[in-house]
Amino acid sequence: MPSSCLFKLVIFLCSLGFGLGADPYVFYDWTVSYITASPLGVKQQVIGINGQFPGPILNVTTNWNVVINVKNNLDEPLLLTWNGIQNRKNSWQDGVSGTNCPIHAGWNWTYEFQVKDQIGSFFYFPSLNFQRASGGYGGITINNRNVIPLPFTVPDGDITLFITDWYTKSHKDLRKDVDSGTSLGIPDGVLINGIGPFRFDQGLIAGGNSFLTVNVEPGKTYRFRVHNVGIATSLNFRIQNHNLLLVETEGSYTVQQNYANMDIHVGQSFSFLVTMDQNATSDYYIVASPRFVNSSSWAKAIGVAILHYSNSQGPASGPLPDPPNDYDTYYSMNQARSIRWNVSAGAARPNPQGSFKYGEITVTDVYVILNRPAELINGKWRTTLNGISYIPPSTPLKLAQQFNISGVYKLDFPNKLMNRPAKVDTSLINGTFKGFMEVIFQNNDTTVQNYHLDGYAFFIVGMDVGVWTENSRSTYNKWDGVARSTTQVFPGSWTAILVVLDNAGIWNLRAQNLDSWYLGQEVYVSVVNPEFDGDEKSLPDNTIYCGLLSSLQKDQTQRGVKFSSAPSITRSSTTILLMLIIACAAFIR
Repeated sequence: MPSSCLFKLVIFLCSLGFGLGADPYVFYDWTVSYITASPLGVKQQVIGINGQFPGPILNVTTNWNVVINVKNNLDEPLLLTWNGIQNRKNSWQDGVSGTNCPIHAGWNWTYEFQVKDQIGSFFYFPSLNFQRASGGYGGITINNRNVIPLPFTVPDGDITLFITDWYTKSHKDLRKDVDSGTSLGIPDGVLINGIGPFRFDQGLIAGGNSFLTVNVEPGKTYRFRVHNVGIATSLNFRIQNHNLLLVETEGSYTVQQNYANMDIHVGQSFSFLVTMDQNATSDYYIVASPRFVNSSSWAKAIGVAILHYSNSQGPASGPLPDPPNDYDTYYSMNQARSIRWNVSAGAARPNPQGSFKYGEITVTDVYVILNRPAELINGKWRTTLNGISYIPPSTPLKLAQQFNISGVYKLDFPNKLMNRPAKVDTSLINGTFKGFMEVIFQNNDTTVQNYHLDGYAFFIVGMDVGVWTENSRSTYNKWDGVARSTTQVFPGSWTAILVVLDNAGIWNLRAQNLDSWYLGQEVYVSVVNPEFDGDEKSLPDNTIYCGLLSSLQKDQTQRGVKFSSAPSITRSSTTILLMLIIACAAFIR
């Protein structure tokens, strides 16, 4: 009898993967709804998750499986997207209009994805209808597995900061302005973790506002994960009298360098180690201030929080630490070029990051993608990439591909600007599976534009002022250009990236600036393995159908799911395992 029981125990362990490297599941229930907050001292409606603004931090470990049941309690459709999460072979979970039908008001939908072979600092946000301008964002922290050491001493604490330009207008009013051709204008303020500034200047900042205080211990070192989750403003981040030791950005460990400040552009994420090595005669300012604007006109739009040592002798006072010069793009560009990949560090896998020698791979496809400021197309304000303003079809691209529906999109996005009038279209990049694509972003706008590619990390190999030419390749960094998912492109300048198209699916390439994205500055990259369609995850059982496939949609009334009682498979499995062990022990006795 004991041997039979032990045999069953072994079978059970194998089925769960106990001790055999099985990747655990974690479960979350999220309700997305409007809540009332006063980020700048005036009550307004913001988007919260489980009543929180910003939303909860998704704290997981490499290769974990994440299951999030999202209930939409807004009054309009919703999708959440996972900025920088690659969703390997699973663009069904990407949460953008090209891959998913929206979650209707009052409905729920369950995301299920694996953070496969990734580490680092990322964030999520609502991807439709300008909603990010009202909140709905939160952090994603992916920790190393224990078998892979950090390339630095384990910090004494982990602190996440969200910095963002902010308007007291709702996202609905802001999108009306953008539709009408009205500029967003100067933001009403800059928030740090959803809270307005400390009253550093009584003439500028009203009294009585809440502000963020970050409590620290002297001599300790903390990891600060800083995300620009904003609308359209590049922000300079700095902590008074403290160095920022850059160690990671968007899933890549970097060469460790100290910075007095860092320009963080819309959609970007950075990790710094900050040591509390000052004498604490007073508190210290944490500052996020706009870049490439007239600082006197934008004087109120500064985010200020407080760094408070436990032995601090008084409040912060005096002027803020100086930012770089207002319009000094050369400073910012040189700073960006200085950020290098740590080629000797292991990341999600034990092998060093630099073992992937991207500079030795032959490029198969080249796209020079040129943007332009908003223009009237067919009587409506639109933005374009290579003269095409993307229009989302009623049937998501991924569903149209799955069901072989013709006429929804075309695989004819041009690899350069064509000599023809700008137009509205649903045109995709036809990517070559396992090809090596070079993309050059040419910014003909007057502001910094930022571009993000879902499903991948790309290598930033070059940036410069002027117009890119083939001779510009001689300046490329082909050894330790940092791999990330969002890059800035300065006005009148170009940025070049290289990316291996090894992740099958349909992936969104978009402007991170909300006004540019909302008006059509995006394109999707279709990556299909022509020999084996099993390279992609199958259609989810809980798929929401819309557009030409609306007749397939089932009623949602019985689809509510709650996971709060089962935070992870590991916990429930442990219970069963203990019961089985007890039973085996009884047999043995």
